[in-house]
Amino acid sequence: MNVLVVGHGGREHSLVQKLAGSNRIDNLYAAPGNTGMHEAICVAIQETDVDGLAAFAKQKEMDLTIVGPENPLMAGIANRFQTEGLPIFAPTKEAALLEGSKQFAKDVMIKYGVPTAAYAVFTDAEAAKSYIHEQGAPIVIKADGLAAGKGVVVAQTVEEACRAVDSMLVDKVFAQAGATIIVEEYLQGREFSLMAFVHHNQVFSMIAAQDHKRAFDNDEGPNTGGMGAFAPVADIPKETLTTTQEEILQKTADAMVTEGRPFTGILYAGLILTENGVKVIEFNARFGDPETQVVLPLMENDLLQVFLDVLAGKDPELRWKNKACTGVVLAAAGYPEKYVKNIPIPNFGRDCFVNYAGVSLTEGELVSSGGRVLLVGNIADTTEEAADNVYENIRQVDMDERLFYRKDIGRQAKMQFPSKKL
Repeated sequence: MNVLVVGHGGREHSLVQKLAGSNRIDNLYAAPGNTGMHEAICVAIQETDVDGLAAFAKQKEMDLTIVGPENPLMAGIANRFQTEGLPIFAPTKEAALLEGSKQFAKDVMIKYGVPTAAYAVFTDAEAAKSYIHEQGAPIVIKADGLAAGKGVVVAQTVEEACRAVDSMLVDKVFAQAGATIIVEEYLQGREFSLMAFVHHNQVFSMIAAQDHKRAFDNDEGPNTGGMGAFAPVADIPKETLTTTQEEILQKTADAMVTEGRPFTGILYAGLILTENGVKVIEFNARFGDPETQVVLPLMENDLLQVFLDVLAGKDPELRWKNKACTGVVLAAAGYPEKYVKNIPIPNFGRDCFVNYAGVSLTEGELVSSGGRVLLVGNIADTTEEAADNVYENIRQVDMDERLFYRKDIGRQAKMQFPSKKL
């Protein structure tokens, strides 16, 4: 079979690595991919070039295309491929609005009884700030549209919240994506992520993971696209995961069918276990990054067969290793703001795996080209052991001081394992 992965980051490299293990794939392509993805044939087509991707898929008689990032989804790649009769595992732009508009996602959740935080929607800065003064802090400010994982401010004070409002609505730091904002109740509890393969009313959950959004240790610093992750999550009971699939993922999939926007693809739920049960923080319409990099290595199934089974309406019978996986992101100095480029990339030992994200070749040398440069991961019996192996591996390499990473990923997770099938 010929298979195409759309995207260029660490998540897509993880997909490529997992798919490369399938003996059913003759040619594995990544568009545009990156120079670290040696397992695939990289093609110089940008991920939002829907016309170019469709033409390439038709030329190469692609048996399946898998979409990693969010921007192609909102550009209608699934719609175009379906029109052309090209097999694709991705939601239409109408279904991907679950991620593309936080207001839309909130409205769907409220309408269909999916538990989430209380919220209000604003386009006027003064009205939003007046509401914030009434509600008090801590409080959460979110850009409605796509902002590369950086459009959320968890404000600890009213003043910080008001600055976030001005930044989005007045200074327009997120352009049109921040033209509408959501002001949301602050929830306390245990955060985790749960991804699922979805085809209309059918939902097949993966194992839970936890990512770390803040740039620095102890969850300090600005929000990022993710500085590391681990899976599974020890202190989320199996019963809670079952309830989450039924009351959140399944209910949302059913709602999208009822709304005339049936969802096919990966439904990602960013969740928090509160004293009042699990609630949704956000939905994504694709694999999470960096959660994918620690979930897929624990999957025993042939990933290609999983995609094919789900599209055919069959239960893929997901199986998981009785292990844990921890991944730590190395980022360029300055990230998530303006960051340094062309940092030399060290060679890591064989004890860990590497997912390359923001890298390129300069005069034959692998150097950084993005904010999040790569993820170093390890599989072990426990989360802590996997984390120890990753950090030991990082310490052993001659690394440029302009690369930084958090040193507390997976350090406080007690390990208990989910059943083989959720």
